[in-house]
Amino acid sequence: MGKLTEFRADSDYSLWLRFDDGLEGSVYLGNLLEIGAFKLWRDQDQFRRVAIDPAAMTLVWDGGIELDPAILYRDLLEREAA
Repeated sequence: MGKLTEFRADSDYSLWLRFDDGLEGSVYLGNLLEIGAFKLWRDQDQFRRVAIDPAAMTLVWDGGIELDPAILYRDLLEREAA
Protein backbone atom coordinates (compact mmCIF):
# COMPACT_ATOMS: atom_id res chain seq x y z
CA MET A 1 0.00 0.00 0.00
CA GLY A 2 1.18 3.48 -0.83
CA LYS A 3 1.74 6.20 1.73
CA LEU A 4 -0.69 9.13 1.68
CA THR A 5 1.15 12.19 0.34
CA GLU A 6 -1.64 14.69 -0.44
CA PHE A 7 -5.31 15.08 0.38
CA ARG A 8 -8.07 17.63 0.00
CA ALA A 9 -11.65 17.81 1.27
CA ASP A 10 -14.00 18.92 -1.51
CA SER A 11 -17.36 20.67 -1.14
CA ASP A 12 -19.32 17.60 -2.30
CA TYR A 13 -18.15 15.56 0.73
CA SER A 14 -15.46 13.84 -1.27
CA LEU A 15 -11.86 13.43 -0.27
CA TRP A 16 -9.29 13.64 -3.03
CA LEU A 17 -6.24 11.53 -2.14
CA ARG A 18 -2.82 10.91 -3.66
CA PHE A 19 -0.47 8.14 -2.57
CA ASP A 20 3.26 7.86 -3.15
CA ASP A 21 2.83 4.94 -5.55
CA GLY A 22 0.86 7.18 -7.95
CA LEU A 23 -2.64 6.04 -7.03
CA GLU A 24 -4.99 9.01 -6.72
CA GLY A 25 -8.68 9.72 -6.80
CA SER A 26 -11.73 10.85 -4.88
CA VAL A 27 -13.71 8.93 -2.30
CA TYR A 28 -17.27 10.08 -1.54
CA LEU A 29 -18.02 10.24 2.20
CA GLY A 30 -21.39 12.01 2.15
CA ASN A 31 -23.12 8.71 2.88
CA LEU A 32 -21.73 8.96 6.43
CA LEU A 33 -23.48 12.27 7.28
CA GLU A 34 -26.28 10.63 9.28
CA ILE A 35 -24.06 8.38 11.41
CA GLY A 36 -22.92 9.41 14.90
CA ALA A 37 -20.01 11.84 15.02
CA PHE A 38 -20.08 12.24 11.23
CA LYS A 39 -23.14 14.49 11.68
CA LEU A 40 -20.62 17.26 12.42
CA TRP A 41 -19.85 17.21 8.70
CA ARG A 42 -23.26 18.70 7.94
CA ASP A 43 -21.29 21.90 8.47
CA GLN A 44 -19.03 21.73 5.42
CA ASP A 45 -16.42 23.86 7.18
CA GLN A 46 -16.04 21.01 9.67
CA PHE A 47 -15.58 18.52 6.85
CA ARG A 48 -12.92 20.70 5.21
CA ARG A 49 -10.87 20.78 8.43
CA VAL A 50 -9.34 17.40 7.75
CA ALA A 51 -5.77 16.92 8.96
CA ILE A 52 -3.27 14.11 9.22
CA ASP A 53 -2.35 12.70 12.61
CA PRO A 54 1.43 12.37 12.24
CA ALA A 55 1.71 9.69 14.93
CA ALA A 56 -1.07 7.41 13.70
CA MET A 57 -0.93 8.50 10.02
CA THR A 58 -4.72 8.68 9.95
CA LEU A 59 -7.01 11.39 8.62
CA VAL A 60 -8.66 13.19 11.53
CA TRP A 61 -11.41 15.73 12.15
CA ASP A 62 -12.85 17.42 15.21
CA GLY A 63 -15.27 15.30 17.20
CA GLY A 64 -12.97 12.28 17.27
CA ILE A 65 -13.53 11.32 13.64
CA GLU A 66 -10.63 9.29 12.27
CA LEU A 67 -10.26 7.41 8.99
CA ASP A 68 -7.48 5.03 8.06
CA PRO A 69 -6.01 5.93 4.65
CA ALA A 70 -5.42 2.20 4.03
CA ILE A 71 -9.19 1.67 3.81
CA LEU A 72 -9.56 4.56 1.38
CA TYR A 73 -6.59 3.27 -0.62
CA ARG A 74 -8.25 -0.13 -1.03
CA ASP A 75 -11.47 1.56 -2.14
CA LEU A 76 -9.61 3.52 -4.82
CA LEU A 77 -7.66 0.44 -5.91
CA GLU A 78 -10.80 -1.68 -6.25
CA ARG A 79 -12.54 1.00 -8.32
CA GLU A 80 -9.47 1.33 -10.55
CA ALA A 81 -9.46 -2.44 -11.15
CA ALA A 82 -13.19 -2.57 -11.99
